[in-house]
Amino acid sequence: MKAITTTRYGPPEVLRLTDVPKPSPTDDQILVKVHAVSVNRSDWEALTGSPLYARMGGLFTPGNPILGSDVAGRVEAAGKSHTPFKPGDEVFGEMAGYSGGFAEYTCTRGKSWALKPSSLTFDQVAAIPQAGVIALQGLRNRIQPGQSLLINGAGGGAGSFAIQLGKMYGAEVTGVDNGGKLDFMRSLGADQVIDYTRADFTQKDRQYDLILDLIAYRSAFAYARALKPGGSYFAVGGSAASFLQFLLFGGWIKRTSGKKLGLLMVQRNRADLEFITELCASGKIAIPVDKRYPLEQVPQALRYLGEGGVKGKIVISLE
Repeated sequence: MKAITTTRYGPPEVLRLTDVPKPSPTDDQILVKVHAVSVNRSDWEALTGSPLYARMGGLFTPGNPILGSDVAGRVEAAGKSHTPFKPGDEVFGEMAGYSGGFAEYTCTRGKSWALKPSSLTFDQVAAIPQAGVIALQGLRNRIQPGQSLLINGAGGGAGSFAIQLGKMYGAEVTGVDNGGKLDFMRSLGADQVIDYTRADFTQKDRQYDLILDLIAYRSAFAYARALKPGGSYFAVGGSAASFLQFLLFGGWIKRTSGKKLGLLMVQRNRADLEFITELCASGKIAIPVDKRYPLEQVPQALRYLGEGGVKGKIVISLE
């Protein structure tokens, strides 16, 4: 089968379209014929090996030569002890280890996977798992109607879901991203938008009840300054240095100011994936797909992601 592979960390040029053996499912796995894969920030991090935590699977070489985590496709075979899905089912979900998706076939246990709604395409559901669940778990039960929400990195995949969820929960939403995404964020419902290349939201007078940070690079003290008393900040992606500060100083900041800073520990699970997907299928949440590429153009897709211009999601379509 065809797959996009790499044997070392680096820029998109290290990726190659190669022939690799078709995988076989173990007793508790399914074999999925891939129809679509979406591209995530985690793919860029796994490709480049940066930040350092992206090398947990292999310090000097990638733990899996095939990247790609958000997959949609059709079950071709099921192991004898696998019960959730059967051959012929149209399924989608996030790969364990954030790898194995940029290929014509892949195997997974599918513990957090779901059946594809008939009203959505493979391209659409492939865009949901990582980004949609991050946004849902970052906001659900954390934001109340009338409160102020800031999303840093709001023009990307998870951010585009978070803007819409924030409005659905009744929040006043501020989106932060580069200047090329301001109109896009407004189109999703953002009440205010900030171009991070022209203004630092942590230096402004405005404070927020909740900050969801999808690309944290500032100090813990800067983020605390942008929170209202009793406010909360959660980081999902960003630099290891920022994450370390949250761990070292988060407790002290909470004791002295009542402001909570921490990491959002996203938990893959079928219930949340089905919940956010139902919102998409019902039309309450739009699935913004910026561009589509064929499998052989995964390097170009990742380069586009790395340049920072993606509005919403990129999908690799194998149909």
